[in-house]
Amino acid sequence: MKFDAAYYNRFYENPATRAASAEEQAVLANFVSAYLEYLDVNVTSILDLGCGLGELLHGLHQAFPNARATGVDISEYLCKRYGWQLGSVVDFTGDAHDFVICSDVLGYLSDRECAKAIQNLANLCNTALYLSVLTEEDLDICDAEHTDMQQIARPYNWYKTRLNKHFVAVGGGLFLRKPLRATVWRLERS
Repeated sequence: MKFDAAYYNRFYENPATRAASAEEQAVLANFVSAYLEYLDVNVTSILDLGCGLGELLHGLHQAFPNARATGVDISEYLCKRYGWQLGSVVDFTGDAHDFVICSDVLGYLSDRECAKAIQNLANLCNTALYLSVLTEEDLDICDAEHTDMQQIARPYNWYKTRLNKHFVAVGGGLFLRKPLRATVWRLERS
């Protein structure tokens, strides 16, 4: 897959074909930041692996203005345009962060790369992870005109098995790193 200007124009910038608007990303950032605050997660550093245009990262950095925010993307085009660090969720290295974001990236990886990426997310995450990925079970509800259907749609259980080794799902795409430092009632876990 070529993550060039044409790709980002289609799925990010063109209002007729984009997957999500800046406004939708702002709403998501508000939700995620409010939930993290509710869980009393102290966010001093944010790492977005596959940050794209950076709208979610920007919104979360506004919610946590004192946090150090790092954007990483595999697209040389975006790194030049926005100043992100060039890298992949599969093998990016660095210090662990309080909060890690990986939105709509894992579906572009082979099974082997994806398993390595999930392990790497665990290595880079101290406390909380926001993860979004198209699963096989989502195919009947996703908007195929605004979703890149060249992704690999793995079964939900494929992800669940690998994520459960390191994280507890708490809903809304949020996962907390094991062992839990926050009190999360059983019904709040997904």
